[in-house]
Amino acid sequence: MSLCHTTRKQRLIYAAFALLLALGAFDNSHAADADANPPAAAPNRFAATLAPAERFEVGGVLVERHGAAAGRPLILIPGLASGSWVWQDTIRAFAASHPIYVLTLPGFDGRPAAPAAAASPFAAARTAVEQLIAERKLQKPVIVGHSLGGTLGYAVAQDQPAAVGGVVSIDGLPVMPGTETMAPAQRSQMAAGMRGRVATDPAAFARQQQAYMRTIGVRDMGKADVLAQLSARSDPAATGQYAADVLNLDLRPGLKDIAAPLLVISPYHELDASQQGISESAKADYYKALLEGAPRVQVVSVAPARHFAMIDQPEKVIDAIRSFLATL
Repeated sequence: MSLCHTTRKQRLIYAAFALLLALGAFDNSHAADADANPPAAAPNRFAATLAPAERFEVGGVLVERHGAAAGRPLILIPGLASGSWVWQDTIRAFAASHPIYVLTLPGFDGRPAAPAAAASPFAAARTAVEQLIAERKLQKPVIVGHSLGGTLGYAVAQDQPAAVGGVVSIDGLPVMPGTETMAPAQRSQMAAGMRGRVATDPAAFARQQQAYMRTIGVRDMGKADVLAQLSARSDPAATGQYAADVLNLDLRPGLKDIAAPLLVISPYHELDASQQGISESAKADYYKALLEGAPRVQVVSVAPARHFAMIDQPEKVIDAIRSFLATL
């Protein structure tokens, strides 16, 4: 579906869907739907992360190395307020055949936030990923990112087209859906509003994370609550600033500069999407339209799944990544 042929009604539907994704977790009305108290700490399999062979930092970004000594490197980048716990199934699936570098961005999963003087945490992370590739002499790595991490993948592939071998983005796009026709000033205003919606009180932030995981994150409420415990370990101010950075961003003009093939995984959950009037194929077509200009793009729909598709449907996501790697 071409954006220029999208009807006004469809644009409004897509915009509403996008704003639900972008703002739902930070809206107090959604937080009220969660338990009155933040989720209590409890043991869970997501917190039991695999021990890396090496841990080091690049530009404030924590890097954990797993996997084989040889093979095409994979760089795994979690999304907003997430840590390496989102990639445990992925690490297990590819460790035998690929060197794997798992990143945790400053401010996420208990990591110290970037210095207050840093104007853009996203820009700093972008530089850090490029520094990792250069310093470790990674040969044509494939960047696998979720949400914010996928957007970072596009940015690095634009900056370093000869250095990146591929990008896999799980529900991450070069521009926030629903904002693609906005003027920069309007997008900046929305970004400021997003930043202000993030609770600064730790207990309130934990409730927001629980609401987000239950309504947008994953399908299983038990998993939603334990994932919320983990995402609540992130710094609220850093979370809001990264979210604002992404809302301010429009990478579409640079898509033409990307030499690497792109795989975009579009999660689809009929219960959610039916309320917006979006079919599975229409959502995938819309995602592909937002990537118009990139030379090689494949969009794969994964259902039933919410935003954390690799948690809802780990086998389907791993199969899609494996098939993509086989084409490189």
